[in-house]
Amino acid sequence: MPSSFVATLDGGTLIEMRAADAFGELGFLVSDSRVTDVFANGAGEVWVDRGAGLVREPVLLAESSLRELAVRLVSLGGRHVDEASPCVDVRLFDGIRVHVVLPPISPSGTLISIRIPSPTRLAVTDQRLLSLVAARANLLITGAGGSGKTTLLAALLSLAAPTERIVAIEDVAELRVDHPHFVTLEARQANLEGVGEISLARLLREALRMRPDRLVLGEVRGAEVRELLSALNTGHDGGAGTLHANSLADVPARLEALGALAGMSDLAVARQAVSAIGAVVHLARVDGVRSVEAIGRLGLGADGRLVIA
Repeated sequence: MPSSFVATLDGGTLIEMRAADAFGELGFLVSDSRVTDVFANGAGEVWVDRGAGLVREPVLLAESSLRELAVRLVSLGGRHVDEASPCVDVRLFDGIRVHVVLPPISPSGTLISIRIPSPTRLAVTDQRLLSLVAARANLLITGAGGSGKTTLLAALLSLAAPTERIVAIEDVAELRVDHPHFVTLEARQANLEGVGEISLARLLREALRMRPDRLVLGEVRGAEVRELLSALNTGHDGGAGTLHANSLADVPARLEALGALAGMSDLAVARQAVSAIGAVVHLARVDGVRSVEAIGRLGLGADGRLVIA
């Protein structure tokens, strides 16, 4: 049976006035407590999700203003966006995630995607999840975009004993974990001269020197699946990661596809994944309600490839 998320008020204001001001003509939308996502699709096209699906807003932004806003937001996040690096992801203020794409990668104009974390904390009541955390199982949390993967991961990590040290590795730091001993390492893009990049693989090596009790790799979208499996195969129990997948049954094929990007064979992905991941928690969002749709385990099929056991 799917179990719906239960949220409790965190208290305090998530979006401060300075955050709203930084977003310029989109600031009034970002500061709206009902808004979860804001999308600017080139000049004159803005969409907003207030929890019931996307609706178009009567906000008119010229392409020059939109590009200027995109460059400013990325700069505030400590990165740069230009023709050489036209697609950039940054985190601002208290976890607001901004993704920018510039023309000509986007023929229709500058694209800005803003994801705003909920001003509530998630209270986990599903006994299955509580048992997995208590047993220090390595977890892979899967689901479509907007299904609540990062939110649930943060809530589960918050349940870890206060004596445990949690080290997270993220491409863009967005985990907001209510735990007394949580630290995060964020990847860094190369500077304008093409130097200074800090990769996820490098961060994994650094994290292992920090004596983590729980090792976490944030969202996996490509070849960094190798780093996820490496991180969870280092003998550190209670680790976790997130992955986009359409259903629990699709997780093996998704892992194999990402493993191929990292130069890993299907058999290598299967052996490492079965060893590394204790449980797969799949989430779904239906009519604005996020829930745990299924929980499964990875196993090896007769041909040695990955299956849901």
